[in-house]
Amino acid sequence: MELEERYDIRTAAAWILGHVRRTGILKLPDDVLRKTSEECSKEELLQIVRSGQDAGLKLYPFKSGTQILARTRRTLGFLHSISFETMLDVGSGRGVFLIPFMKEFPWVQVTSLDLLEKRVVFLNELADGGFGQLHAEEKNICEQPFPDDSFDVVSMLEVLEHIPEVEKAIAAAVKMAKQYVVVTVPSKPDNNPEHIHLLTKEKLTQMFGAAGCTRLHFDGVEGHLFMVAAMA
Repeated sequence: MELEERYDIRTAAAWILGHVRRTGILKLPDDVLRKTSEECSKEELLQIVRSGQDAGLKLYPFKSGTQILARTRRTLGFLHSISFETMLDVGSGRGVFLIPFMKEFPWVQVTSLDLLEKRVVFLNELADGGFGQLHAEEKNICEQPFPDDSFDVVSMLEVLEHIPEVEKAIAAAVKMAKQYVVVTVPSKPDNNPEHIHLLTKEKLTQMFGAAGCTRLHFDGVEGHLFMVAAMA
């Protein structure tokens, strides 16, 4: 199978470029290494991805044909309906939501929070190689790491069910958001041992109300609850 059929070569090349700049793990031509993935020709993108593949880099996050999850599409659909310039994405992980988001909203400045250093490193390498609108930090949402009203939108997708102090996380998100907080959570019990809460519509309504936010919209999306909280 050709590389173009196997991988999203532009996104994969962006990460490889950032990774090589930070680690020096493989040799790329200097003129290529100075570019972002957007500045590279198709031939250069293929060269970068082929070099990464030959070096044994893990490129599975960039596989072509990976279906965008229904809850991600629902979130993107809502975001297309509003006007915003900044976003905080909490618990970005491997970028299952964040990468499609950045492709559709290249003008939005995004800050990512994650508790795992390796995820933060991965996302900042992606930023260095081509997604310049992104900056990732290893910080805890419960500690409200940014001032009030720092971001137009705060997104917390498949995150709240993992957080022990979930009320603190919600309160911090409401304070940091100027326009909206967007949430998705599982809507029914599952076997994931890391899911320590089952957050129903009633529980989320109570928690967001306690944080001072009562303008909530709920929707169901394939076994998940989608919620938008509008700031006053």
